Order: sequence, then structure tokens, then C-alpha cells
Amino acid sequence: MMLLPSILATLVGACLCALRALLGPTAPDRVVAIDALTSLMAACLVLLAVRWRSPVYLDVALVYAFLTFIGTLAISKYLEGRRLGS
Repeated sequence: MMLLPSILATLVGACLCALRALLGPTAPDRVVAIDALTSLMAACLVLLAVRWRSPVYLDVALVYAFLTFIGTLAISKYLEGRRLGS
């Protein structure tokens, strides 16, 4: 089936995002790369949940995606120069 190649492609994309996060010339480039990396990792968790027929990975992926979204918003507001409450 196409599940294993999908997992491998997701992991290759994650490695490329990690490389961009390390080499990005500016802070916003790094934030976008890390955001893409966390999205790919959540997708990888979903694919692993399908592969192993274990729904617990879906819950972990959902919580992980939510927490990284909140973290990305906080970092973006910080880089923009605004406070978190405004």
C-alpha cells in the first residue's frame, strides 16, 4: 500500500524543514520552518495511527498540533513586537 512511502515522504519533508530552521537567515524564516516541521510531525503521527490501527496517536497528534499552533502564535506576536495580551 502507499502508507509507508507517505510516511517516508513526510519524514523527508520534516528533515528539509529542520535544515531550513537551522540555516534560515532570519527569525521569521525559522518560525515558519518550525511550524511546517510540527505540522509534518502531526501528519506523521496520523499516518502511524493508520498504520498501527491505534487511535491513541490521533489524540496525541491533535493535542500536539493545538499546542504548536498556540506556540507559533505566541512567537509570531513576540517577533512582531506586541505583547501577548494585546
